[in-house]
Amino acid sequence: MPEHPLPGQSPTPDTTSASAPSDRLPAAPSAPGSPRRIADDHVAATVAHDPSTAAWLGEPVGADRQPDFTPEWYDETAELARRTLAQLAHATVPTTGAEADCARLLRERLTAELAGHEAGDHLWSLRPLNSPLHTLRRTLTLSPAGTETDWENLGGRLRALPGALDGYRRTLRAGIDRGLLSAPRQVEAVIGQLTAWLGEESGGPSWFTAFVAPGPERQQAALDRAALDATTAIAAFRDWLRTDYAPAAVGVPDAVGEEKYLRAARQATGADLNVTDAYDWAWTEFHRTLDEMRRATRQVLPGASVLEAMNHLNEQGHAIEGEEGIRAWLQELIEQAIEDLDGTHFDIAGPLRRVETHIAPPGTSVAPHYAGPSLDFRRPGRTYLPALGRTRFPTWQLVSTWYHEGVPGHHLQLAQAVTLQHRLTRYQVTLGKISANSEGWALYAERLMDELGFLTDPANRLGYLDKQMLRIIRVIIDIGMHLRLRIPADSPFHPGEHWTPELGTAFMAAYHGSPAARRNGEIERYLGWPGQAIGYKLGERAWLAGRAEAERRRGAEFDLKTWHMAALSQGSLGLDDLATSLAAL
Repeated sequence: MPEHPLPGQSPTPDTTSASAPSDRLPAAPSAPGSPRRIADDHVAATVAHDPSTAAWLGEPVGADRQPDFTPEWYDETAELARRTLAQLAHATVPTTGAEADCARLLRERLTAELAGHEAGDHLWSLRPLNSPLHTLRRTLTLSPAGTETDWENLGGRLRALPGALDGYRRTLRAGIDRGLLSAPRQVEAVIGQLTAWLGEESGGPSWFTAFVAPGPERQQAALDRAALDATTAIAAFRDWLRTDYAPAAVGVPDAVGEEKYLRAARQATGADLNVTDAYDWAWTEFHRTLDEMRRATRQVLPGASVLEAMNHLNEQGHAIEGEEGIRAWLQELIEQAIEDLDGTHFDIAGPLRRVETHIAPPGTSVAPHYAGPSLDFRRPGRTYLPALGRTRFPTWQLVSTWYHEGVPGHHLQLAQAVTLQHRLTRYQVTLGKISANSEGWALYAERLMDELGFLTDPANRLGYLDKQMLRIIRVIIDIGMHLRLRIPADSPFHPGEHWTPELGTAFMAAYHGSPAARRNGEIERYLGWPGQAIGYKLGERAWLAGRAEAERRRGAEFDLKTWHMAALSQGSLGLDDLATSLAAL
């Protein structure tokens, strides 16, 4: 989402029982309208139904609540999608233009979601990234905390957390009953994360206790009680996973198989992919990029292998000491990128110039990630670096990564989208966002900075190529593990064997310069969130193809800055439409 999940995405709701609309469900518009009105009304109804979405968007709706994550809540979410699709079916939709784009996106997104609902995908949503558990904590961190009223609301969200956990437990129990469970690897990873939230690893306070510590003195006693109750509930949920869920999950395979994989890939990419073609293309990219990495290595440490050069940079290359030191260094990197790019390759004005860098809290994603601004920009965009227990931070991999997460990557694209909410629709710039579009742009942004000469330092350029290799590896092993594909005969790594998680881990260790904790977290991510990780490289391919065709069509009239701003202003598109739309700009 963002190398990270898109902020505010909720787990996939269920429609396995086509129940009548609940009284709790917000009313959909009573008469067919334009696609724009239908899309924005869908956002409003979702905000009223889901407090986590309201928190993400910065809307003061349900500010003291959490989503309850019960089976009934998921049914209501699905019914809302059905209502919106029914209204869209009766709307008058033009064949071209903004209304047509909005209608096509809304129809594709809700149809893809309902396919997951009907299959019961939410019943096995337990994973160490972007699960309902992470939504509950993220709802707290996205909430305002500037006034006493804000803290009263945060206390309410904390008090609502035990009930939300009970609701989620009911949903997971329904998955056990239907034989739809997450694999043991995912369960163990989540148990480890919750243990970190509880402070048991560090011996310090729980995350919730530390979270309320800055609260107003007058409210501190009530906040401390709410934090303690939340901590107790998390501990009980963690223990239930150990005693009840984990034994039931024994024997569940890591790989999800073709049917589940294609459904998940559709949700992440907005496309009906030929995944075997994507797998073969990624191997071509692997060999090309490996050759480029070897050439770059000769500039870093002549005579060394790629991994030897990376180890040299980790041990003797430029590094920053301390979490605050690296946070400040990365913040300065983003601010310098804004100054260098504004007016030449992009227009970066007003609220787009404000983005914050943070150290990620414990028990979070192992990868850097980004959270977008609220719709009113009162909460700015934020980049996050997981410390992973480190106190020393080599920078050779981080430069291109912060171009990816910040500017000109995720922040520039997603914050620019927020400024367009009135010209497009709120749906197109929020709930309708497609992961592969955003991740593809961010990876394109890294390549652009290399193209513009910002990565001429040999160490930083090797770091950029290493990140490119990571995204290629993701395509290969994400598809390979879930579909149990064979490794090609011309591969330098275990030719002819079928992919397993163990081979995936070894492949990453051989060709990507990441520590063991990051590698293990990456493998857990691919297995628990199938189809999402392939969107980075496949999305970049679409962005590059669209730009190349636009340059070919316009010839000498092509202007890169104009194209960039038009591309960032067109609204969300899936990979089925992205390259074609970009080529026409």
